[in-house]
Amino acid sequence: MKVSKEYYDEIFEFKGEWDMESSCGLKIREIDGKKYVIVTELYQDNPGTSVTYAGKKLADQICEAKGLDLKDIIYLECTPNTNSKLSFYDEEYFQVDFFADTQHKYRQLSKEEVMKILGR
Repeated sequence: MKVSKEYYDEIFEFKGEWDMESSCGLKIREIDGKKYVIVTELYQDNPGTSVTYAGKKLADQICEAKGLDLKDIIYLECTPNTNSKLSFYDEEYFQVDFFADTQHKYRQLSKEEVMKILGR
């Protein structure tokens, strides 16, 4: 289950749960004055914590490394298409609002929203 490089511009190394060495794909895009931070799960190429379980800890590390403020970004998590027969590995994007209550923390993006952000 290799993740295509089309999903990320760089590999971002981070400290996951229990400070375990972890990595994710990372893209940062600015569209219509909004800064999008897109983290992609790397599956077998991630030795540690998944992007979803890392959550705010990962977002904070990206913001610190890239000089961003968490309040000023739109944070997206991507599960990339790995051409698996299992629907679990289909492409999906979720916007994560770390300041929302649990029920409203995640919102799945439509294909149209993803196309606008990624220019596909």
